[in-house]
Amino acid sequence: MSDQIKTEINQRMDSTLTSLKSEMNGIRAGRASPSMLDTIKVDVYGSKMPINQIGNITTPEPRLINVDVWDQNNVAAVEKAIRESDLGINPSLEGTLIRLPLPQLTEERKLEYIKLAKKIGEASKVAIRNIRRDGIEQFKKMEKDKEIGEDDSKKLQSDIENITSVHIKEIDTMVLSKEDDLSKV
Repeated sequence: MSDQIKTEINQRMDSTLTSLKSEMNGIRAGRASPSMLDTIKVDVYGSKMPINQIGNITTPEPRLINVDVWDQNNVAAVEKAIRESDLGINPSLEGTLIRLPLPQLTEERKLEYIKLAKKIGEASKVAIRNIRRDGIEQFKKMEKDKEIGEDDSKKLQSDIENITSVHIKEIDTMVLSKEDDLSKV
């Protein structure tokens, strides 16, 4: 039972890291990348869908992203979602093709992106700590219910702390890496 809880905690923390990685990819650093649009959801067909499920995303040039929307009726919704995103890109329309020219990053915009990366990283740390708290509470409850002894409870709580530390370090590494990418541009 306790191994199952530890595995579940680890999986939830890994999921948080995967989510963070996806959000970090959405912060641009110089080159155009289809993953920059991963965090943008478009309101079509009565639900919010990722852009890559509504059209083809290509990068024909280092500073240009093209979104070829499959359904003409969704072009306006995709354009609106891109405009309202925090990417700071001004889309231009050509039929079902939406061109996203990436402007040169200004120093001010780089600082905004660095601040955004830190904010996303901090939110992920909070999520990791909440998962840690859940795990520790489960072990304390098991100890209280006499399912495990006090020594086992302390050891399991220590294991959760170690898992948490590893994940927090990984978040710090991702944030620093993104900061380095942005400051080199």
